Amino acid sequence: MTDIAHLGHVEVYTDRFDESLDFFTRVYGLTMSGQDETSAYLRAWDDYEFHTLKLTRHHTTGVGHIGYRASSEAALMRRVEAIEASRFKSIGWVDGDLGHGRAYRFEDPFGHVFEIYWDTNRYEPGPGDTSALKNMSSRFHARGACPRRLDHLNLLSADVTVFREFMETCLGSRVTEMIQLDNGRLGGCWFTVNNKTYDLACTEEHGGGEGRLHHVTYATDQREDILRAADIFLENGVHIETGPHKHAIQGTFFLYVWEPAGNRVELANAGARLILAPDWERVVWTEADRKKGQAWGLKTIETFHTHGTPPVPGKPDS
Repeated sequence: MTDIAHLGHVEVYTDRFDESLDFFTRVYGLTMSGQDETSAYLRAWDDYEFHTLKLTRHHTTGVGHIGYRASSEAALMRRVEAIEASRFKSIGWVDGDLGHGRAYRFEDPFGHVFEIYWDTNRYEPGPGDTSALKNMSSRFHARGACPRRLDHLNLLSADVTVFREFMETCLGSRVTEMIQLDNGRLGGCWFTVNNKTYDLACTEEHGGGEGRLHHVTYATDQREDILRAADIFLENGVHIETGPHKHAIQGTFFLYVWEPAGNRVELANAGARLILAPDWERVVWTEADRKKGQAWGLKTIETFHTHGTPPVPGKPDS
C-alpha cells in the first residue's frame, strides 16, 4: 500500500449552478448528500464517502481542487513532508468541508490545486437509500445514467513532463501509460496510486489556458450502461461530444458529453482492468500510434484537443 489510497473527490466550478445540478442529479444520476451556501456534495450510488463531486457556484467553469485520501494519518504526514521538501508550491492546511476533515493543500506549476486528507465522513444511507445487500454503500437507484463510482479525471498542462514530476514527487503516483511525441515532448501520462490502471491523466494543453480541466469521469458496471446513457443524454438535449466507443489507451469504453455549463464529463466502463503485476512496465504510445485513432478506428475529434474549462478568453472553441 502506498501513502495515497485513492482519488477521493473533484470540485467542479459552474456558472450555471441550477442547470448543472439538475444534470448531475436527474440526468447523470448522482445523489446529493449535502449542500451548503456555495456547493452541492454529490456521490454515485456505491461511493463510500460522503461526496466524490463537489459542485460549486462560481463566475466561471473548471476545476476547483482535486482531493486524494491518504492511507493513514501517518501516511498523510509523510506526504506533507515530501511536498514541503519539494520544489512545488505548498498552500497549507485547510479545515475541510461537509465531506472530510482537515486537508493539506498544494499546487502544481499549472494552477491546479490538490489536497490530501485522512479523516473522512462516510455516507450513511437513510431508510429509503439502504441497499438490500450489506456490502453496498447505498441502493442501486437506477436514476439517469446511474454510474457506480468516481473513476478518474483528466487535467491539461503546458508541460506533461513537469506535471509527471509533480505527481511522482507529491503523491507518489506511477505512470502506467504515456504518449511520446515525435518532438520529444510527452503528449500525455496516465497515473495511478493503487491497482487501478489510472485515477488521473494529464494531457498537453493546446488552448493556451492555465489550470484547466479536460474532463471528470464516473464508472459504470458494463458497456450496456453507457449505450443506455447515450439515449438518456439524447432525450434530455445533452451535447454528446464523442462516443460511445473504445479507447486505445487504457482500453476503456467511453462516452463524452458537456454538462450545461460546458464542463466535459465522461462515462466509462473502466473496472475490468487492474494492474496486479508488481513489475508492470509502462506502455508507451507513439505519435504514429495515436494517429490511428481510437481502438476501433474512430478518429479523435478536434474539440477533444481544444476544449477545456474554463474557456480561454478570445478563443471560443477552447
